[in-house]
Amino acid sequence: MAQATRIVDGAVPKHEQLRSILIDLATRELTPGDMLPSERQLCLDHSVSRITVRAAIGQLVSEGLLVRVHGKGTFVAERTVRSRLHLASFAEDMRRMGLEPTTVLLSVQRTVPPDRTAELFASRVGPEALHVRRLRVAGGSPMGVDDAWYNSELAPGLDEFDLTRSIYRTLTEHYGRRPDRAEQTVGAIGADQEIAALLGVSPSHPIFVFDRITYSGDRVIEHAQSWYRGDRYELQMTLES
Repeated sequence: MAQATRIVDGAVPKHEQLRSILIDLATRELTPGDMLPSERQLCLDHSVSRITVRAAIGQLVSEGLLVRVHGKGTFVAERTVRSRLHLASFAEDMRRMGLEPTTVLLSVQRTVPPDRTAELFASRVGPEALHVRRLRVAGGSPMGVDDAWYNSELAPGLDEFDLTRSIYRTLTEHYGRRPDRAEQTVGAIGADQEIAALLGVSPSHPIFVFDRITYSGDRVIEHAQSWYRGDRYELQMTLES
Protein backbone atom coordinates (compact mmCIF):
# COMPACT_ATOMS: atom_id res chain seq x y z
CA MET A 1 0.00 0.00 0.00
CA ALA A 2 1.25 3.49 -0.86
CA GLN A 3 2.57 5.78 1.87
CA ALA A 4 -0.20 7.53 3.79
CA THR A 5 -1.06 11.04 2.68
CA ARG A 6 -1.27 13.71 5.36
CA ILE A 7 -4.38 15.87 5.21
CA VAL A 8 -3.90 19.59 5.75
CA ASP A 9 -6.02 22.58 6.68
CA GLY A 10 -7.17 24.53 3.65
CA ALA A 11 -10.03 25.48 1.38
CA VAL A 12 -10.97 21.84 0.75
CA PRO A 13 -12.67 20.29 3.82
CA LYS A 14 -10.72 17.47 5.44
CA HIS A 15 -13.43 14.89 4.84
CA GLU A 16 -13.37 15.75 1.10
CA GLN A 17 -9.58 15.34 1.03
CA LEU A 18 -9.93 11.97 2.74
CA ARG A 19 -12.75 10.98 0.40
CA SER A 20 -10.45 11.52 -2.60
CA ILE A 21 -7.72 9.46 -0.93
CA LEU A 22 -10.13 6.61 -0.23
CA ILE A 23 -11.47 6.66 -3.79
CA ASP A 24 -7.93 6.29 -5.08
CA LEU A 25 -7.24 3.50 -2.59
CA ALA A 26 -10.44 1.60 -3.42
CA THR A 27 -10.11 1.88 -7.21
CA ARG A 28 -6.34 1.63 -7.74
CA GLU A 29 -4.87 -0.46 -4.91
CA LEU A 30 -7.73 -2.60 -3.65
CA THR A 31 -10.21 -4.86 -5.42
CA PRO A 32 -13.89 -5.59 -4.71
CA GLY A 33 -14.19 -7.50 -1.45
CA ASP A 34 -10.98 -6.10 0.06
CA MET A 35 -11.26 -4.53 3.49
CA LEU A 36 -10.33 -0.92 4.16
CA PRO A 37 -8.03 -0.04 7.05
CA SER A 38 -9.92 0.45 10.31
CA GLU A 39 -11.28 3.86 11.29
CA ARG A 40 -8.60 4.06 13.97
CA GLN A 41 -5.85 3.30 11.45
CA LEU A 42 -7.17 5.91 9.01
CA CYS A 43 -7.18 8.49 11.81
CA LEU A 44 -3.54 7.69 12.58
CA ASP A 45 -2.42 7.50 8.94
CA HIS A 46 -3.95 10.84 7.93
CA SER A 47 -3.97 12.77 11.22
CA VAL A 48 -7.71 13.37 11.23
CA SER A 49 -10.53 12.84 13.69
CA ARG A 50 -12.86 9.86 13.69
CA ILE A 51 -15.71 12.23 12.74
CA THR A 52 -13.81 13.13 9.56
CA VAL A 53 -13.18 9.47 8.76
CA ARG A 54 -16.81 8.52 9.28
CA ALA A 55 -18.02 11.43 7.12
CA ALA A 56 -15.76 10.42 4.22
CA ILE A 57 -16.64 6.73 4.46
CA GLY A 58 -20.34 7.52 4.82
CA GLN A 59 -20.32 9.45 1.54
CA LEU A 60 -18.64 6.59 -0.32
CA VAL A 61 -21.03 4.05 1.16
CA SER A 62 -24.01 6.13 -0.03
CA GLU A 63 -22.41 6.39 -3.49
CA GLY A 64 -21.96 2.61 -3.69
CA LEU A 65 -18.15 2.46 -3.73
CA LEU A 66 -17.83 1.02 -0.20
CA VAL A 67 -20.03 -1.24 1.90
CA ARG A 68 -20.14 -1.61 5.69
CA VAL A 69 -20.50 -5.07 7.22
CA HIS A 70 -21.62 -4.94 10.84
CA GLY A 71 -19.01 -6.33 13.19
CA LYS A 72 -16.45 -6.86 10.43
CA GLY A 73 -15.50 -3.55 8.87
CA THR A 74 -15.74 -1.55 5.65
CA PHE A 75 -15.10 -3.24 2.31
CA VAL A 76 -14.71 -2.23 -1.32
CA ALA A 77 -18.08 -2.89 -2.96
CA GLU A 78 -18.60 -4.78 -6.17
CA ARG A 79 -18.26 -2.41 -9.09
CA THR A 80 -21.91 -1.49 -9.50
CA VAL A 81 -22.26 2.04 -10.79
CA ARG A 82 -25.13 4.10 -9.41
CA SER A 83 -26.08 6.75 -11.94
CA ARG A 84 -28.34 9.65 -11.13
CA LEU A 85 -30.91 10.38 -13.83
CA HIS A 86 -29.37 13.61 -15.05
CA LEU A 87 -27.87 14.92 -18.27
CA ALA A 88 -24.13 14.31 -18.08
CA SER A 89 -21.49 12.57 -20.13
CA PHE A 90 -20.52 8.97 -19.37
CA ALA A 91 -17.02 10.11 -18.37
CA GLU A 92 -18.37 12.61 -15.84
CA ASP A 93 -20.67 9.99 -14.35
CA MET A 94 -17.92 7.39 -13.98
CA ARG A 95 -15.34 9.78 -12.52
CA ARG A 96 -17.91 10.90 -9.96
CA MET A 97 -18.04 7.27 -8.87
CA GLY A 98 -14.25 6.97 -8.72
CA LEU A 99 -13.97 4.78 -11.83
CA GLU A 100 -11.66 5.49 -14.75
CA PRO A 101 -13.73 5.72 -17.96
CA THR A 102 -12.53 4.63 -21.38
CA THR A 103 -14.32 4.42 -24.71
CA VAL A 104 -13.84 2.07 -27.65
CA LEU A 105 -15.07 3.46 -30.96
CA LEU A 106 -16.98 0.69 -32.73
CA SER A 107 -18.09 2.53 -35.87
CA VAL A 108 -18.60 6.02 -37.33
CA GLN A 109 -20.64 6.64 -40.45
CA ARG A 110 -22.35 9.52 -42.24
CA THR A 111 -25.58 8.04 -43.53
CA VAL A 112 -29.35 8.45 -43.69
CA PRO A 113 -30.86 7.95 -40.22
CA PRO A 114 -34.02 5.98 -39.39
CA ASP A 115 -37.29 7.78 -40.11
CA ARG A 116 -37.98 8.65 -36.46
CA THR A 117 -34.51 10.17 -36.02
CA ALA A 118 -34.79 12.14 -39.28
CA GLU A 119 -38.12 13.59 -38.13
CA LEU A 120 -36.60 14.61 -34.80
CA PHE A 121 -33.65 16.37 -36.47
CA ALA A 122 -35.76 18.17 -39.09
CA SER A 123 -32.53 19.07 -40.87
CA ARG A 124 -32.57 21.65 -43.65
CA VAL A 125 -29.14 20.79 -45.10
CA GLY A 126 -29.72 17.23 -46.28
CA PRO A 127 -30.80 13.75 -45.24
CA GLU A 128 -27.51 12.51 -43.75
CA ALA A 129 -26.62 12.40 -40.05
CA LEU A 130 -23.62 11.08 -38.12
CA HIS A 131 -24.02 7.59 -36.68
CA VAL A 132 -21.62 6.73 -33.83
CA ARG A 133 -21.45 3.41 -31.95
CA ARG A 134 -19.23 3.21 -28.86
CA LEU A 135 -18.41 0.66 -26.17
CA ARG A 136 -18.25 2.32 -22.75
CA VAL A 137 -15.82 0.85 -20.22
CA ALA A 138 -15.42 1.70 -16.54
CA GLY A 139 -12.70 0.40 -14.25
CA GLY A 140 -11.49 -1.89 -17.05
CA SER A 141 -14.84 -3.69 -17.52
CA PRO A 142 -17.46 -3.21 -20.26
CA MET A 143 -20.38 -1.18 -18.93
CA GLY A 144 -22.55 -0.28 -21.89
CA VAL A 145 -22.99 0.25 -25.61
CA ASP A 146 -24.11 3.61 -26.99
CA ASP A 147 -25.66 3.82 -30.46
CA ALA A 148 -26.18 7.52 -31.22
CA TRP A 149 -27.14 9.77 -34.12
CA TYR A 150 -25.99 13.41 -34.24
CA ASN A 151 -27.59 16.26 -36.16
CA SER A 152 -25.16 17.18 -38.95
CA GLU A 153 -26.80 20.57 -39.47
CA LEU A 154 -25.96 21.62 -35.91
CA ALA A 155 -22.56 19.90 -35.73
CA PRO A 156 -21.05 19.59 -39.22
CA GLY A 157 -17.72 17.76 -39.28
CA LEU A 158 -18.21 16.21 -35.84
CA ASP A 159 -16.53 13.01 -37.07
CA GLU A 160 -13.26 14.94 -37.46
CA PHE A 161 -12.93 15.13 -33.67
CA ASP A 162 -11.78 12.42 -31.26
CA LEU A 163 -15.04 10.60 -30.57
CA THR A 164 -13.55 8.49 -27.78
CA ARG A 165 -13.70 11.67 -25.70
CA SER A 166 -16.82 13.43 -24.43
CA ILE A 167 -19.01 14.31 -27.42
CA TYR A 168 -21.10 16.58 -25.20
CA ARG A 169 -17.97 18.60 -24.40
CA THR A 170 -17.08 18.80 -28.09
CA LEU A 171 -20.58 20.01 -28.95
CA THR A 172 -20.35 22.66 -26.26
CA GLU A 173 -16.79 23.89 -26.82
CA HIS A 174 -16.49 23.70 -30.62
CA TYR A 175 -20.05 24.24 -31.83
CA GLY A 176 -21.57 26.33 -29.04
CA ARG A 177 -24.30 23.68 -28.82
CA ARG A 178 -24.46 22.64 -25.18
CA PRO A 179 -26.83 19.70 -24.60
CA ASP A 180 -29.13 21.27 -22.02
CA ARG A 181 -32.09 18.90 -21.66
CA ALA A 182 -33.23 15.47 -22.71
CA GLU A 183 -36.23 13.18 -22.80
CA GLN A 184 -35.32 9.63 -21.83
CA THR A 185 -37.16 6.35 -21.43
CA VAL A 186 -35.70 3.35 -19.60
CA GLY A 187 -36.63 -0.30 -19.98
CA ALA A 188 -35.23 -3.72 -19.08
CA ILE A 189 -34.63 -6.51 -21.60
CA GLY A 190 -32.47 -9.57 -22.15
CA ALA A 191 -29.29 -8.92 -24.12
CA ASP A 192 -29.25 -10.15 -27.72
CA GLN A 193 -26.16 -11.97 -29.01
CA GLU A 194 -24.40 -8.88 -30.38
CA ILE A 195 -24.84 -6.75 -27.26
CA ALA A 196 -24.05 -9.71 -25.00
CA ALA A 197 -20.75 -10.29 -26.82
CA LEU A 198 -19.76 -6.63 -26.54
CA LEU A 199 -20.63 -6.49 -22.83
CA GLY A 200 -19.02 -9.82 -21.97
CA VAL A 201 -22.23 -11.44 -20.72
CA SER A 202 -24.35 -14.38 -21.83
CA PRO A 203 -27.31 -13.88 -24.20
CA SER A 204 -30.51 -12.92 -22.37
CA HIS A 205 -28.48 -11.40 -19.51
CA PRO A 206 -30.60 -8.58 -17.98
CA ILE A 207 -29.68 -5.13 -19.27
CA PHE A 208 -31.11 -1.65 -19.18
CA VAL A 209 -32.09 -0.08 -22.49
CA PHE A 210 -32.25 3.72 -22.78
CA ASP A 211 -33.83 5.80 -25.53
CA ARG A 212 -32.73 9.44 -25.27
CA ILE A 213 -33.63 12.55 -27.27
CA THR A 214 -31.20 15.35 -26.42
CA TYR A 215 -31.81 19.03 -27.11
CA SER A 216 -29.60 22.05 -27.50
CA GLY A 217 -31.92 24.99 -27.16
CA ASP A 218 -35.05 24.14 -29.15
CA ARG A 219 -33.33 21.73 -31.59
CA VAL A 220 -32.69 18.01 -31.24
CA ILE A 221 -28.94 17.43 -31.47
CA GLU A 222 -28.71 13.75 -30.47
CA HIS A 223 -30.94 10.69 -30.64
CA ALA A 224 -29.41 7.71 -28.87
CA GLN A 225 -30.18 4.20 -27.80
CA SER A 226 -27.97 2.60 -25.15
CA TRP A 227 -27.67 -0.79 -23.49
CA TYR A 228 -26.10 -1.07 -20.01
CA ARG A 229 -25.43 -4.12 -17.85
CA GLY A 230 -28.11 -4.68 -15.24
CA ASP A 231 -25.58 -6.19 -12.80
CA ARG A 232 -23.14 -3.27 -13.07
CA TYR A 233 -25.41 -0.27 -13.38
CA GLU A 234 -28.04 1.20 -11.05
CA LEU A 235 -30.36 4.15 -11.51
CA GLN A 236 -30.86 6.69 -8.75
CA MET A 237 -33.59 9.31 -8.71
CA THR A 238 -35.21 11.73 -6.31
CA LEU A 239 -39.01 11.74 -6.12
CA GLU A 240 -40.90 14.80 -4.95
CA SER A 241 -44.61 15.35 -4.37
